[in-house]
Amino acid sequence: MTEDMTRGKPLSLILGFCIPMVFGNILQQLYNMADTIIVGRCINSDALAALGATGSVCFLVIGFATGLCTGLSIPVAQMYGAGDLKAMRRYMINAVYISAIVTVLLTLLTTTLCRPLLQLMQTPDSIIDDAYRYLFVMFAGLAATILYNLLAGFLRAMGDSKTPLVFLAISSVLNIGLDFLMIMAFDMGVMGAGLATIISQAISGILCLYYMTKHFDILAFEQDEFAFRSDYCKKLCSISLPMACQFSITAIGSIIIQSAVNSFGPAVIASVTAATKIQTIVFGPMESLGITMATYCGQNLGAGRIDRIRQGLRCSIRVCLIYTLFAIAFSIFLGRFLVYGFVSTQEADFAAILDHASYYLRVNALFYPTLAILFVLRNSLQGMGYSFLPMSAGILELAARVFSAWVLVNALGYLGVCLASPVAWIAADILLVSATFYALATLPRKLPERVNAVTT
Repeated sequence: MTEDMTRGKPLSLILGFCIPMVFGNILQQLYNMADTIIVGRCINSDALAALGATGSVCFLVIGFATGLCTGLSIPVAQMYGAGDLKAMRRYMINAVYISAIVTVLLTLLTTTLCRPLLQLMQTPDSIIDDAYRYLFVMFAGLAATILYNLLAGFLRAMGDSKTPLVFLAISSVLNIGLDFLMIMAFDMGVMGAGLATIISQAISGILCLYYMTKHFDILAFEQDEFAFRSDYCKKLCSISLPMACQFSITAIGSIIIQSAVNSFGPAVIASVTAATKIQTIVFGPMESLGITMATYCGQNLGAGRIDRIRQGLRCSIRVCLIYTLFAIAFSIFLGRFLVYGFVSTQEADFAAILDHASYYLRVNALFYPTLAILFVLRNSLQGMGYSFLPMSAGILELAARVFSAWVLVNALGYLGVCLASPVAWIAADILLVSATFYALATLPRKLPERVNAVTT
């Protein structure tokens, strides 16, 4: 079922669209977390550290793919909001062509380079083989990741945030079952966790495709709409590639920080792994609200409703800041107890892992409001078609993480590791706040150009 976000009260529309996505995001993070918990509890802390050592490299590649798919769906949302369904379908087809090419190139590149990347990051010898096996499986299965994210993006662009949730719930249950099967029954170790994730994502993508073909009458493609169109691809790439690069730029900063973390040894790697996995649950509602704003702004841009974009921004920022009060309390008071789920109390380093992980959560929690603003503004700018500005903010994030790795970690030790992300969030917000004022001031003058750039 599609939903028009260009009519009705912005707050109720945003919340109605966002809430299913929040549950979907939580489900996705839970099944990602299930990998970590099962690995940490059923194998050992070294296996947990191996999984954690891959996190930033996975974010580099998976983040690029996710950003690309999100960007490819924005012109779809704009044309849906404008009521130009023929152009919308053409954008979809050309987005599929672009994503197919990127999938092949990215798979070949990443499967070749994953071990050199781990070596470059000073991954300890005791965990590098497990880390490599997990990464190779994840990169070999990029087609499944891109399939789901692209089709879920199309569904959200047409106002349907509930269907991806249903299919994600199915794959989440399947992923947990496959984790136990691959790791415990088949004794595949960390590689089994990666294989379980890829199989689950592939099933989610196939279900999305089946649903779209059976239930969306507006997706009755005509023969001429299957043609490759360079003008459509140009606009798709102008939005999606900067978004993909912005994710990857942020991930490069994370890789640099991960290299600094790796120098502290497996116990600290396991601590940061557990803490960041807990944070993914906390970040889910903020991230979901941000993605909602990309669709909301895209549809209202297509309809020429700049006034509604301003209203939606005000509402979403208020909602997100209120949520951070809960997120801060959760991380400070409950974070330590959640760490128990990741590591067996029988591990020799258990006490150290518990202390380091809970400290990381407490420090980061104090800066959650800056992250909330980042999610809302970055995605809103992308929905409005200003994809270069969020990418520039990503460059500032990268610079901040480099500063943290080279200066703060050396000066403050583990505290520098804990401060790395907050420093990056603040640096990005400095640009995003001013960029949003600029976009809202200039968008009315550029509206005809942005909405009607490609409609024939």
